[in-house]
Amino acid sequence: MADADDVRLLALSLPHVVEIPSSGFDFRVGGHGFVWSYPERRPGQPRRIRTDVAVLFVGDAEERQALLLGEPDLFFTAPGYENAALVMLRLPEVDLERLTELVTDAWRMRAPEGLLDDPA
Repeated sequence: MADADDVRLLALSLPHVVEIPSSGFDFRVGGHGFVWSYPERRPGQPRRIRTDVAVLFVGDAEERQALLLGEPDLFFTAPGYENAALVMLRLPEVDLERLTELVTDAWRMRAPEGLLDDPA
């Protein structure tokens, strides 16, 4: 079971990461977001920042679809994200090892090539 503090510790342990001030969490590398808290939108209500759900950059539509279909207990999508290479991750459902893998992969995909010490 993971939470926003775990996301913060993992993201800030990666090179050249900047945390953007927000009411949740929002991490960027090279000016590109790779993991942030989910801004839930419901009709007729103000946006609500969900720190129990992380939005993760996943690279492309194929990876997005594989995660959504392969692990529906962990991942979902929402209106407005249909064409984005992003998934929402239910933090209480993921263990720390998997969260580490996901956050690190998102960072690698967004980090400019010059920042990557180990491109593997």
